Amino acid sequence: MDGFQATNAIRQGQAGERHQNTTIIAMTANAMEGDRDKCISAGMNEYISKPISLDDLKDTLHTTLN
Repeated sequence: MDGFQATNAIRQGQAGERHQNTTIIAMTANAMEGDRDKCISAGMNEYISKPISLDDLKDTLHTTLN
């Protein structure tokens, strides 16, 4: 199962109804044009590409969780 399949399963309630709105942040090593849009369209809340700086991670978490 990849991240897209896992996100789909979570959003459809397969992890339990209470988890359907769990925040999901994609993290990928192979950043390609359009990856962020693909992740957001799949139901993920945000996207960050590797290598990840601590500042970028903090900013993404702060923005996504607030």
